[in-house]
Amino acid sequence: MSVLAITGATGFVGGRTLALAREAGHSVRALTRRPQAAQAGVTWIAGALDTPDALAELVAGADAVIHIAGVVNAPTPEGFTRGNVDGTRAMLAAAEAAGVQRFVHVSSLAAREPGLSRYGRSKAGAEDAVRASPLAWTMVRPPAVYGPGDLEMLELFRAARLGVVPMPPAGRLSLIHVDDLARLLLALAGHDTGRTVYEPDDGVPGAWTHAGFARAIGTAVGRRVLPLSVPAALLRLGARIDRLARGPRAKLTPDRAAYMAHPDWTAAAEAQPPETLWRPRIATADGLAATAAWYRANRLL
Repeated sequence: MSVLAITGATGFVGGRTLALAREAGHSVRALTRRPQAAQAGVTWIAGALDTPDALAELVAGADAVIHIAGVVNAPTPEGFTRGNVDGTRAMLAAAEAAGVQRFVHVSSLAAREPGLSRYGRSKAGAEDAVRASPLAWTMVRPPAVYGPGDLEMLELFRAARLGVVPMPPAGRLSLIHVDDLARLLLALAGHDTGRTVYEPDDGVPGAWTHAGFARAIGTAVGRRVLPLSVPAALLRLGARIDRLARGPRAKLTPDRAAYMAHPDWTAAAEAQPPETLWRPRIATADGLAATAAWYRANRLL
């Protein structure tokens, strides 16, 4: 058993990481902005990435930090920088001051293409901060993460029920089930793998075409679907319309449209974690079916 300090534990990936950490017998210290229900083995620390006292309390006595928290959507470049770059620097400083032995940083495949989006640029900046740290760090660049509890892919599942799934322009992407990702983060928290960047996925050779992924979602909801490739220009137009309609609450931003239109979001084969440490357990067809079942159980689909 070890003591783990986790940021982002109230989110999708962080929530599953916390749950699996508890199942494995770890003691968890977790950062939260809002009051949380008590859980055995979990100490909730009130605060955020910009409250140094809370970060010091979070990492006190921890054997490892798993830094999951970050900003995926912001109306300005400064919003991404504050959440992803400055927040990561603050966590690194707190961990170093507390003498924490391991630092596991959750990045993104977007960091490989910092010129595409503000989000990618901020994740690359966060990676630079981690690389400059004297801590024993490991970084993970997850591909598209899915699973029960995810709301990012809900609209694709809803579209599949209607028989047509809009997708970005022709390209490929990798996927990973949230539980497989959480297991990897926990494994890395307990092993010194050297200063390494990993790009895990579901183990599907060659990853997924956008059309193949759309059909897999159709299978999960019990429908034969037509994948509809949306041109990049139309994505950009949709982003402008969403911004006009919803302002800072827009879901499809110009930044996200640029990210989505990129043709290659596949995990690099040479950056896979060693099989002696981790391998994916959940077949994507089974994971998508379970995700669809969760949507139905929660009356979302």
